[in-house]
Amino acid sequence: MLRRVWKPALVVSAPALGYLYYTSREQTFDLPVRVRGADGKATMSTRTLPLLSMAEVDARIREKATENTVTRPGIVWHHTTASVNANDPIEDATANQVIRRDEGDGDLLFFTVMDGHGGYYTSQLLSRVLINAVALELSALNKPAPNSSSGWLDGIKSALWSPSTVSGGKTDVDIHISPDTNSSTTPPNPNADPLRVARAIQTAFTSLDSELMAAPLRVLAAALEKDKDNKSTEIPDLSKHPLALPSMLPAMSGSCALLALLDTAHRNLYVACTGDSRAVAGIWEPDDAAEGKGRWRVEVLSEDQTGRNPAEVARIQSEHPADEADDVIRKGRVLGGLEPSRAFGDARYKWSRGLQNTLTRAFLIGNDLSMRSPPTLKTPPYVIARPVVTHRVLNLPTNDAALPKDKSALRFIVLATDGLWDELSSEDVVQLVGGHLAGLSGAVPKSKLSTLVPITAGAGAVEGKGARRQRTPEGQWAFVDENPSAHLIRNAFGGADTTALRQVLSIPAPLARRHRDDLSVTVVWWEEAKGTPEIASLSIGRDEVKAKL
Repeated sequence: MLRRVWKPALVVSAPALGYLYYTSREQTFDLPVRVRGADGKATMSTRTLPLLSMAEVDARIREKATENTVTRPGIVWHHTTASVNANDPIEDATANQVIRRDEGDGDLLFFTVMDGHGGYYTSQLLSRVLINAVALELSALNKPAPNSSSGWLDGIKSALWSPSTVSGGKTDVDIHISPDTNSSTTPPNPNADPLRVARAIQTAFTSLDSELMAAPLRVLAAALEKDKDNKSTEIPDLSKHPLALPSMLPAMSGSCALLALLDTAHRNLYVACTGDSRAVAGIWEPDDAAEGKGRWRVEVLSEDQTGRNPAEVARIQSEHPADEADDVIRKGRVLGGLEPSRAFGDARYKWSRGLQNTLTRAFLIGNDLSMRSPPTLKTPPYVIARPVVTHRVLNLPTNDAALPKDKSALRFIVLATDGLWDELSSEDVVQLVGGHLAGLSGAVPKSKLSTLVPITAGAGAVEGKGARRQRTPEGQWAFVDENPSAHLIRNAFGGADTTALRQVLSIPAPLARRHRDDLSVTVVWWEEAKGTPEIASLSIGRDEVKAKL
């Protein structure tokens, strides 16, 4: 509740927010901001901003929230999404698609989140084409290989399958097959072979990025071919060409991409990660000694691919001359600039300096745009789109048999852009979703959630980002949203601390970017079709949690 006297606000997002002040009379708060004076020097100033009401905050959190249910024999799939922007327009994007097969043949469930940077052009493009690209590559697994090349895309694929890119057997680059997989025999159906499916997903990602990067070159080549009788050596001005900016902007901006594929026919889960978005799973482990009791195992299904990830640093250094070892990663960033070490687009880190100059003259100067090469650009590409693909075996009920009550099973996955992981740990997220599925409501003390929703650690996360924003360890989580994705966003920005929540979501773009990131979340979970799963009926007394915020 706001008071009529000035009072320091709680620290909610970054050290600067510790100096926020608010007053109930005017429903505003003061935010320190960095401004540049006429001499170019940065100084601190104060902006007075309107403070959103709780009704407006609720509306913003739920504005883009969606929920879908797919009922299949023996099982019900649920998936939700939600997004809140810090940039205007938002640079995140999401997409999902469920390919339903005939009864008994299982389904393919695709879910993606894209985290754009330098604009929304690449992420929006990926939201329209990435799932289709993967689905087409998978559909080709059962088709015989062509006898001859059928075009430039086949040439790209041939290059991608060279030994330097993907090696055979269990040593395939950036592919992690579950140890539970029966590797003694090769499945006769290629779509049931985790290794071949993982390779196909990698091929779809890398081929799509190659297509994206080649698009401006094809426009330029077609223009030169059309004007081949012109003997001029000048680069033509194609800035007004209808494909000038549509081909250049998705190549110049960039985007991370995280894809989850659930193949229910073959009981396989694949997570493909390019960049620093993250996927985590909640695995329900029943307690043999007590009916309906158990705990969640936190399983992180991807690594944060940035210059702070030692494996990524070693990979990038190995791909460039030894004399660049100190330059390829500086201060945790590629060439000192880009944080994710894998991404779609980001032409500044993939094209040579000469090619960048040529395309700038052809497409950008006439549109009053430019592209600056990193100063230490020598041997591009420094950024790749090839994903790390992780495979897990799914324990699911069959059409005529429920999953044994003593059987542990992956019950939900969370895919989110790094805006969520800046605020919450993987353990926080699994507990918050587990509590949501258990039916918790109202405000729950942070110190008590571990008792109500016990967890164990599985595969840990590789923290490729800097330290999460410092928030008070005290306080309360909020369980007030029916949509689990919106539920996570609310708790990332303050939970039951309505003062903190209102302040951090009241900061408009572009000021908001210093205190929070674009944030997009997809949550996927399943339950048995014949009844509510055991995980949704934990024994929690209503007197143990507050009924309201």
